[in-house]
Amino acid sequence: MIFENIQHISSKEEFLEKILVYIRLVEVTAERNNLTLPSDVEVSSNLVKELISIGIIVNKEDVAELQKLIKPLYQRFVCCVNFYLHNKKIFEGILDRLNNSKRKEIQSTERNADKPTFVDFFAGAGGLSCGFVQAGFKVCLANDFEDVCVRTYRFNHPELPSNKVIKGDIRNIVDYIQDYIDQDVDVVIGGPPCQGFSSANQQRIIDDPRNELYKYYIKAVSKILPKFVVMENVKGMLKVAEQVVEDYGNIQELRNGRTFSYTVSYKLLNSADFSVAQSRERLIYIAIRNDVMEEQGITPQQIFDEIEAANNGNTRFLLRDALEAIKPLDAPRVKNTNEIDDDKTGKKIDCNTFNGNENEYLRLINNGRTIPILYNHKARYVNDVNYDIYRLLEQGDDASDPKIADIMPYTNRLHCFKDKYYKLIADKPSRTITAHLRMDCHSHIHPFQVRALTPREAARCQSFPDDYLFLGAYLKTYMQIGNAVPCLMAKGIASVIKKYLL
Repeated sequence: MIFENIQHISSKEEFLEKILVYIRLVEVTAERNNLTLPSDVEVSSNLVKELISIGIIVNKEDVAELQKLIKPLYQRFVCCVNFYLHNKKIFEGILDRLNNSKRKEIQSTERNADKPTFVDFFAGAGGLSCGFVQAGFKVCLANDFEDVCVRTYRFNHPELPSNKVIKGDIRNIVDYIQDYIDQDVDVVIGGPPCQGFSSANQQRIIDDPRNELYKYYIKAVSKILPKFVVMENVKGMLKVAEQVVEDYGNIQELRNGRTFSYTVSYKLLNSADFSVAQSRERLIYIAIRNDVMEEQGITPQQIFDEIEAANNGNTRFLLRDALEAIKPLDAPRVKNTNEIDDDKTGKKIDCNTFNGNENEYLRLINNGRTIPILYNHKARYVNDVNYDIYRLLEQGDDASDPKIADIMPYTNRLHCFKDKYYKLIADKPSRTITAHLRMDCHSHIHPFQVRALTPREAARCQSFPDDYLFLGAYLKTYMQIGNAVPCLMAKGIASVIKKYLL
């Protein structure tokens, strides 16, 4: 469940983060409706029932413990819970992801839904999963080793019980993976990291110790035996793609007197072809179990052909499409203020003042929904030198531009990559959103405002819905977003595969 009972909290930091999310969602909803929150409330029996429903307490006696645990936030929190109880109609399910009872209802419905299933390894924040869910799949297991990614995944996938989102190293769980799965799996998806390859490295990729995780992904496939496999990786892996084909071909799993094997193909796909407002090339592998190939009369290459044909006429969106209908912000100029909410520099959770004025791209990524609350739209701190660089550069300019030669913070400009500083071009798809943004955002300077892209703007470029909330520290939200597979790209792949699973 999303909340642990206060008697069994494993992480106070995580618990408090969710409490703050609840508070902000209520406060913003009240603001949108021009309503005032109470400053003080009595702990009524109904309020206790709601706290039990949320999953924070099990009885009235736990209220005192809750007060001790979240003392600075306690009064603010119970006032918010009380406000919700008296104004449920205006929330429209906004708080369901933060209520254990509501999540159980969602999970029960999803469990009984007649949908194809998938498992997501190296799930990260859930970009691949998001696209597959949008295409009509249901997830039955997800795994990642990064704590903050697991927290984000659990929050945004209330349809999946929290104990089915496993935090841990795949090497430690793969031998027991079937113990976590209680239903047939149609597709295994994921993007195992593969770092040990280069043009000078002729060693087999699977034998490089840096690629051990890749081996375990293959092992997981051999244990689960899904009908299809979708594996995503960086463009650079193309040089060793045939090795990957060989490794999938080595799967020969004997079950109930039958031998199961796989045929795999690969193709370099660009997210811009899937109506994503970003140019992002990724190497995609699709494997099909051989008995499924025979039954369906389909090959992985034909799946790719269908994906290409289905998306051939898609609208190609530009960066400006992703940056429309969102509050303009100023960059904070004071250090260590990235986590502080402010009207001018942005807030982690805020009113969407452009609700109902979405363009075609935003309607697409939001699946036609209007989303009243804005998540993760907070500008990043910039120092004086970088502020001047951001200000002087024009769209398409980079670190080599003579306008900034005198103020570049490097003794030798040749030691600086050209794209160390880059002002994005509004009338082109965004350049690739990367996990490096957690270190700095100089390579993704806003085309119109003197600041870098916010996490929400980066998430839009990745085609995440506007109500996909990224938890954790501010800079780690960039990491989660940059490592993700664009949701629309995943949806385009999933939609074709789904035809052969109905």
